[in-house]
Amino acid sequence: MIEIKEDQIEFILSEAIREASDDMQLISVTKKIDETDPLAFFEASKHTGKDRIFWTSTAEDFYIVGVGNAYEIAADESRFSITEDHWDALLRKAIIHNPYQTPGTGMLTLGGMSFDPKRERSDLWENYDPSRFIIPEFMLTKHKDIYYFTINIQVKKNDHPVQLANELSRMEMQLLNTSMKIPEGAGIKAKQEISPKAWKDSVHLAMEEIKQNETEKIVLARELRLKLTKEAEITAIIDELIQAQSNSYVFAFERGEDCFIGATPERLVKVEKNQLLSTCLAGTAPRGKTKEEDARISATLLHDEKNREEHDFVVQMIKQAIENYCTDIVIPNEPVIYPLKNLQHLYTPVTATLKDKYSIFDIIEQLHPTPALGGTPTKESLAFIREHEKLDRGWYGAPIGWLDSNQNGEFAVAIRSGLIQGDEASLFAGCGVVKDSDVEEEYEETNTKFLPMLSVFQGE
Repeated sequence: MIEIKEDQIEFILSEAIREASDDMQLISVTKKIDETDPLAFFEASKHTGKDRIFWTSTAEDFYIVGVGNAYEIAADESRFSITEDHWDALLRKAIIHNPYQTPGTGMLTLGGMSFDPKRERSDLWENYDPSRFIIPEFMLTKHKDIYYFTINIQVKKNDHPVQLANELSRMEMQLLNTSMKIPEGAGIKAKQEISPKAWKDSVHLAMEEIKQNETEKIVLARELRLKLTKEAEITAIIDELIQAQSNSYVFAFERGEDCFIGATPERLVKVEKNQLLSTCLAGTAPRGKTKEEDARISATLLHDEKNREEHDFVVQMIKQAIENYCTDIVIPNEPVIYPLKNLQHLYTPVTATLKDKYSIFDIIEQLHPTPALGGTPTKESLAFIREHEKLDRGWYGAPIGWLDSNQNGEFAVAIRSGLIQGDEASLFAGCGVVKDSDVEEEYEETNTKFLPMLSVFQGE
């Protein structure tokens, strides 16, 4: 293991304590370590009793695992500006020891926000604020074949550097114990669709709204509640999602006894320094059982008028959202197929250069909610959702992600997801309603979109 020497840690802590104000000084130390299994790290951290965060872009072999809470940034309706201002202020004051420029290293915060902060929060989401970002106490980052370990800690003037260094060393040894085994997952004992008739009625109402007014599309979501055979094992669910969803972001955000978890294929925005990537992933079909059937379904999806129209809504929205904030915008003329295990989507990447005075939060604020999760126009579709959708979406369909102290960050849209609560779980899925929608077809589309999460439980 490549280690920062103990006396060097003590020295860094001593300097931070000496510079600490009357309240606290935030310090971050990153080092390279030997190969460490992110799932074993996540499972080992379970025994600390601290909340955990898991993030991976499976296609890019990139992982972040966070443990504990060194600092948190919470916000309500003005969440974008408040979070950005607070983060910038922290970076100006923090002592950051990170000799690497690798994305995902240094001081880093991970978190998410609710789909609609104006919607009253239900009991289901009581542990998830309208916006909350956590700087973990301990963090493992895997970037390709290189591994990093980061400690983030608040120190005060009266703290003792030797005692702190010894405690941090003890926690590091516990977390890097890669002998931890992935526990056996839970199965499904029972399923309950939450108000399916009321949901179908809302689809009818949305179609009437679209026909009578200028609304073009309204996205409606619904909930499937599961009773499990035992308390869910979060590590086992993550492992199943990684194995099954090779082109997705797999994530887990623990808050007390709850865990919001999923595997979303939909990137909202990625920024490395000033280079921006956003993607349109709208228009959905199932996978075929044979190569021939799969190819036929793909061809049908590529030429389906409803799905192409839905996809173009999102492409045009992304372009309009970023054009005042970016230069050198490049968008392909036609979408391609983006295959997943259970589903396939129409896909269009959008690249650009972010102007100097803007940040990733400016782009998130402009992009959320996308037409694929809200509708078109945004104001009218959100008003309909608030009035007629029975589900409190919470963090479902909202931006989740991370940003680091080297001006890198990435956010995805939290779809294909569920909220785990002990031996129960709520799964979420939605679909875009347009004037010519068929209610039963939309209902079946949501059933298809439940599959990625249903498949991770044994017996499915």
